[in-house]
Amino acid sequence: MVLTDLDGVVYRGRNAIPHAVEALTQASRTARVGYITNNASRRPSDVAEHLEGYGLQVGPDDVVTSSQAGVRLLETLVPAGSTVLVIGGIGLTSIVEQAGFTVTASADDAPAGVIQGFSPDLGWTQLAEASFALADPQIPWVATNMDWSIPVERGIAPGNGTLVAAVHQAVGRMPVVAGKPERPIFDAALARFGGEHPLFIGDRLDTDIKGANDAGIPSVLVLTGIDQAKQVLAADERSRPTYVLQDLRGLSAPYPVTHRHTADDGTRYVSVGDATVRMQRNVVRVEQAGSDAMDLLRAGATAIWDSGLAIYGLDVDPQLYGGE
Repeated sequence: MVLTDLDGVVYRGRNAIPHAVEALTQASRTARVGYITNNASRRPSDVAEHLEGYGLQVGPDDVVTSSQAGVRLLETLVPAGSTVLVIGGIGLTSIVEQAGFTVTASADDAPAGVIQGFSPDLGWTQLAEASFALADPQIPWVATNMDWSIPVERGIAPGNGTLVAAVHQAVGRMPVVAGKPERPIFDAALARFGGEHPLFIGDRLDTDIKGANDAGIPSVLVLTGIDQAKQVLAADERSRPTYVLQDLRGLSAPYPVTHRHTADDGTRYVSVGDATVRMQRNVVRVEQAGSDAMDLLRAGATAIWDSGLAIYGLDVDPQLYGGE
């Protein structure tokens, strides 16, 4: 089973990321492919239609959104059929209604809970209603996700985390969160798709990879979205991917083997393909760049991660992350 994020992996804005559609189509011939998104602004049917527009064969049941995970979480916190204050768009309100809750946009309706998700149309009025309802500390508050930013066609824009933070500043508490990197969305995906050997693909270390790791799912970081080589080298222990790919063409290619060697003087060498990185104390240097920049990055990341040292205490060769 292959589970994949969308923004930064399959598309960016309105444009498909090169090689992603072909790679996922090929993967679907031998494995179930599920599409997982923290974006709560669209319904699963909208997401499926969007993906079909790129040539992928996708139905609504192939999509798990943070709205769906959020409502599953909400069901554990408030009575069935309750009135719920929904701060978000149709991608969230429709899922809340399908679960049998009564949707309101006003704190004056005495909601039993509040659920908040991203919509580009949200403004002060909606955030204020959430704050009014959450003045009662007994009212549960669910956030679909806490992404601080989202990649869009024109660049990087504020995400749901920034809107949740605005409410947090007003009410002095934080919500429980359903989306990546939290467990509920991964649990929802595994319950939906099954499969004994899942693999999760994402473009962000702090949400995709950390979440997959915490859920016990092997992870792939693809460098077509937010995080790049420098972030890979600096990844903390909980945010380190199992595999790193330049793009999704690597999904069907054999993954290179990592070789480690320690010299008599304590210098450690890590080789991937024909690239080799050496590390002596806190100094990380390229011994041999090799023919593949990805293999060099993989070797450098392994050397740094194996050291157990924090990135800020290391002298790292800029060649490992494309610096001067």
